[in-house]
Amino acid sequence: MPPPVGLCDACRHQRLVRTGRGSEFSLCKRSKEDPSFPKYPRVPVRECRGYEPRPDARPAEEPDR
Repeated sequence: MPPPVGLCDACRHQRLVRTGRGSEFSLCKRSKEDPSFPKYPRVPVRECRGYEPRPDARPAEEPDR
């Protein structure tokens, strides 16, 4: 199981990309329409102005303060 990537794990704009060598990356689909979003954000993502929860996703955990 890959490590959690923060908000991306529950975002409708995330797509997991698996390479032929077994690596897994979190792709932000918003980056296709808006170049201000990184294609592969640095994880864990704790804040994102484009975050939209997936209907089937568990709520993202709140970061420790």
